[in-house]
Amino acid sequence: MKVAILDDSFDTLRSLPCFTKLDPHLVTVWNDHTDDVETLVERLADCEALVLIRERTQIRAPLLERLPALRLISQRSVYPHIDVDACTRLGIVVSSDLHAGSASMATAELTWGLVLAGLRQIPQQVASLKAGTWQMGVGSTLEGKTFGVYGYGRIGRVVANYARAFQMGVLVWARDESRERARSGGETVAESKEGFFAACDVLSLHLRLVDATRGIVTAEDLACMKPTSLLVNTSRAGLIEPGALVRALRAGRPGYAAVDVYEEEPLLDPSHPLLHMDNVVCTPHIGYVSREEWELQFSDIFDQINAYDQGTPINVVNPDVLPVARSRGT
Repeated sequence: MKVAILDDSFDTLRSLPCFTKLDPHLVTVWNDHTDDVETLVERLADCEALVLIRERTQIRAPLLERLPALRLISQRSVYPHIDVDACTRLGIVVSSDLHAGSASMATAELTWGLVLAGLRQIPQQVASLKAGTWQMGVGSTLEGKTFGVYGYGRIGRVVANYARAFQMGVLVWARDESRERARSGGETVAESKEGFFAACDVLSLHLRLVDATRGIVTAEDLACMKPTSLLVNTSRAGLIEPGALVRALRAGRPGYAAVDVYEEEPLLDPSHPLLHMDNVVCTPHIGYVSREEWELQFSDIFDQINAYDQGTPINVVNPDVLPVARSRGT
């Protein structure tokens, strides 16, 4: 099959052991990013299998309708950037392993790195030292404080255990089913959403972004937080009401934030307000960006391509397409 890979910015995939899984195929890797439909049509004109790196490129009907050779889109995790209905209509299979049985340890580890960086003001202290002014302020320790986990899924549970290792109390809030699961697992669950936001010294978001969770964190929720508290988001920016985080930080509740995700990505505007706040630590959506995590993820993605090529597609998110899926050369 002719396989195209988009957005491999640092040409990392060729260096992974799992890349050999694509040896039977003709592979083209694109290292730059473009949203221009005409450019993508030209690049993907004869592509049969398209590999996506998370949500870096939008795959919508105006593009899909001009790719007659495309038969498979293979990726991992959620797929709000893909027009799945258009894929089904056009006979294109979408395979995406949602990794239900494993947590992203890379994301969990970055979350904790941001917790420490935010409360100990590590980036600000480094910048102060490099500027020749020695210390710039006094940070806070974690021991004895309350760590809030909003969303009790795979990553949330891992991060909660990190908090316990730092002698923090853990408090959980989530949707009804997840709260019951947390109680069954011995976690302390907040009595209310308002009480949860008010009690946490550090509050970390670990929810999938779906229609039901979009904007689930409101301006009113943030206003309940302490002026000394830290909000951490390594999940999706869309979980927070648009614009609410910037307004809340300017109002002083919460007092601090550490974020890896943004309302528009990639964030290439150096004037974005979050980048100019002394009480915010920002990273460029690197939660899942580690060599070990990529080996795990792309091994699955390449397995999906080989399974499709062998006539046994796996992890199909649009099974209605299978009776009308495109065959080679159509």
